[in-house]
Amino acid sequence: MKILLIYPSYPETFWSYKYALQFVSKKASLPPLGLLTVAALLPGEWEKRLIDLSAGDNLTEQDIKWANFVFIGAMSIQRKSVTKLIERCKQNGATIVAGGPLFTASYQDFPQVDYLVLNEAEVTLPLFLEDLSKGKLNRIYTSKEKANIEHSPVPAWELIDDLKKYNSLCLQYSRGCPFDCDFCDVTMLFGHKIRTKSKYQLLQELDKLYQLGWREGVFIVDDNFIANKRKLKEEILPALISWNKEKGYCFSFGTQASINIADEEELMNLMVEAGFGSVFIGIETPHEESLEECHKNQNRNRNLIDAVHKIQQSGLQVTGGFIVGFDHDPPSIFEEMINFIQKSGIVTAMVGLLNAPVGTKLYQRLIKEKRFLRTPSGSNTDFTINFIPKMDYHELLKGYQKILNTIYSPKYYYNRVLSLINSLNTKKFRIRISRFNWTYLVAFIKSIWYMGIREKGRKYYWKMFFWTLIHKPKLFPAAITYSITGFHFRKIFEGNKVAIE
Repeated sequence: MKILLIYPSYPETFWSYKYALQFVSKKASLPPLGLLTVAALLPGEWEKRLIDLSAGDNLTEQDIKWANFVFIGAMSIQRKSVTKLIERCKQNGATIVAGGPLFTASYQDFPQVDYLVLNEAEVTLPLFLEDLSKGKLNRIYTSKEKANIEHSPVPAWELIDDLKKYNSLCLQYSRGCPFDCDFCDVTMLFGHKIRTKSKYQLLQELDKLYQLGWREGVFIVDDNFIANKRKLKEEILPALISWNKEKGYCFSFGTQASINIADEEELMNLMVEAGFGSVFIGIETPHEESLEECHKNQNRNRNLIDAVHKIQQSGLQVTGGFIVGFDHDPPSIFEEMINFIQKSGIVTAMVGLLNAPVGTKLYQRLIKEKRFLRTPSGSNTDFTINFIPKMDYHELLKGYQKILNTIYSPKYYYNRVLSLINSLNTKKFRIRISRFNWTYLVAFIKSIWYMGIREKGRKYYWKMFFWTLIHKPKLFPAAITYSITGFHFRKIFEGNKVAIE
């Protein structure tokens, strides 16, 4: 068999980091881990090729016609790209096999796809392969069974022609989340029960990345890395500490976690010692009634700003997710959100309008209330909302735009950078040991040109530049990195501004 695995492109969004990646000559933030895992699950004797359109790979008619099957994996944000890709593949006579979150949630929207392998590939792909060997394929393969990921293979990283086109590589340690936020589709896809890989699997995956010459960041894509705290503290983190120390701290790690990580000082210390430098946390909103509304119980009845500061002081930079548009959001929510973000020192604050992914509890409630409008775009930053909000629609959009215009303006943004740099514990903050890299020198020079000379708010860039250089020189590279990502955020939101009457 000849298998062509294609990953669709992304639109320009908060998470695409398109404008930031141009500073460091990278093509994409992360590789398609799901497709690489699927490739590893396919028979070893089959010939496989990977084309990542999100990283600028070229797809030709010859590529499509070469394959017996074209495998497409995608998330909801890639819907438009997927639609065009399917059309092109069918025009060239391809037999398409599709899977991943987009197709699992909305398979009925893609009648042109020949075969749908849904849910978790470790469970449903073997069913497809068995029927293929018998010559009797069904169109849809689905299962409520959750995979034992201790049997999941090492992703087929060898299919990528150049790892350096990615800003970071990635791996998955666990699936599932113990919480029940009503706007989130994680538990719908992966369940509440936490399933984890063994430390040997994790080290085997890291060894492969190391052997392929990777020496930069590795993002652990788990929706909640700290869900099984005991195993992390007793097995996983000690193993990562030993491995990374032996390799000269060749990798820096990032991941996603819940706010209750702030209650676990030992866990945070172990993560920092292992090489973790950042963690994404869903803050969502400072408004208590809105947290109650969406069942974000882990965030309730706690001082969220104090929790963020505690995490930062441990040596972990916090990236925060925020949402406006809840039914209980008051008119003051926009100022509250701005003030919270500034006081917290969360530099990378992703604020989006509430949307209801298909199948979630929020979706089901809105259907009953006859307020659901359409399938969401999957983008957190495109000024769309897929249901009728309680707040006046134009007031909501105006308030949302005010938040973005404020928090990413140079004055507010660089003040947060300074706040974070000042609060990070430099004794705990680990700098990855690496060789000199011309790419980063070029990025530094570009940051001076674009943010220090061309931008109107350049005085705030220089204030951050010299203050960090004098008072926290160890964190100066982090400050410059934040100036570059801030440039990306401003460019994205400039392009997404809407005219509101």
